[in-house]
Amino acid sequence: MPAQQAPTGDSDAAADDRDKPQPSLWERLDRPSPAPRTTLTPHRIAEAAVAIADTEGLDAVTMRRLATALGVAPMAAYRYVSGKDELIELMVDFVYGQLPLDTPADGWREAMHSLAVHLRAMNLAHPWIARAATPFSLSPNQLAVPERAFAALAERGLDADTTMAVFRTVAVYVHGSSASEVALEDLRRARGWSDGDETRAGLAPRMTYLMGTGRYPSYQQYLQQATRKDDPDWHFTTGLDCVLDGIAAHFGI
Repeated sequence: MPAQQAPTGDSDAAADDRDKPQPSLWERLDRPSPAPRTTLTPHRIAEAAVAIADTEGLDAVTMRRLATALGVAPMAAYRYVSGKDELIELMVDFVYGQLPLDTPADGWREAMHSLAVHLRAMNLAHPWIARAATPFSLSPNQLAVPERAFAALAERGLDADTTMAVFRTVAVYVHGSSASEVALEDLRRARGWSDGDETRAGLAPRMTYLMGTGRYPSYQQYLQQATRKDDPDWHFTTGLDCVLDGIAAHFGI
């Protein structure tokens, strides 16, 4: 007699469930499952994790360290996030949520300028954010940034692709400029240099040799004549004006 085969209905159903796209963190938080009242919230979790990252770096953020900071059981945060990857998503969204995107602006240029200034301030206040956030994170507060930019640009009659190109041009400028500032601060912290004078003194042996080769006369002229070497705000806003001027001239807006 042939052996009877076990019913396959349950296993097939389990396989189907595994194949279904799982709800994202944001979908789950929009419709949390019923649970007893608790003092732990996504906001508290994100706030505590951001505080750890700001003072000690992103690598210091672990689920166990977070639980200690919150004074809860190690598994408590797992009611909201599945692990560190989702915790970082929550942190990024929390930081982006602090951007003052509702600041009134007179026209697209003022709106983009304000947005760029606030994004730079965010990047400098949270040096880990550039590593943690990507254009594909797709968190609610992160998406609010291009939403704000697109709304400001909508009145200029640009097509959808051009609108995205303009936004990305400004965003990439902010990212590159602030990343350079963060890298300089990291270098100073690692070498124990407190300001521009100490930084230049520390780099002097290498710079003296390079300038002595005679291969960089234009750069040497800059070193001798520049008066704003230690004015990152001026450098940022001047560069930003160049970017916005170029956009305005190129598209006639």
